[in-house]
Amino acid sequence: MQRRDFLLLATTLPVLGATGAVAQTAAKPGAKRTIGEMRSDWKQFLPAGANVPAPEPPLKLSADDWRKRLSAEQFRVLREEGTEPPGSSKLNAEKRRGVYACAGCGLPLFTSEMKYESGTGWPSYFTTIPGVFATKEDRLLLYARTEYHCVRCGGHHGHVFKDGPAPTFDRWCNNGLALTFTPA
Repeated sequence: MQRRDFLLLATTLPVLGATGAVAQTAAKPGAKRTIGEMRSDWKQFLPAGANVPAPEPPLKLSADDWRKRLSAEQFRVLREEGTEPPGSSKLNAEKRRGVYACAGCGLPLFTSEMKYESGTGWPSYFTTIPGVFATKEDRLLLYARTEYHCVRCGGHHGHVFKDGPAPTFDRWCNNGLALTFTPA
């Protein structure tokens, strides 16, 4: 087993077990499951009939096309790597079961089971749907932070920190303007 598969399994399995996903998706009790099967478990949290766009090929639009597609505030966050004020997003208080997707391209990024209250004023998640973000180092504040972007459209979503809850201890701190929410 490769290290990344082990880490994915170690962080995803407790989450899926807590939501009952492992028991619901196993072919029979005690059956071994592939990493690919475990990576696809998040799909059970999608609303019925939801269209899941693939991360490939990348969505590339001109700045003018993005401005037509997004509000001015969304453009500033997603395309210019801005940050919304803390406490300004209605998604921070969202408690319903559902899926959070990229406001730029609709790619599902998080499920409600991944969300937690961090007290920061931004929607926060302890893990993501696998493979939906690319990261880069951000030194804008004179110290290194890990910034993340949607793999499909390149939209800026926020930063990931190592001060989150178990089982991952990650805090994916997301701008609410960069997300849409679809209730299950």
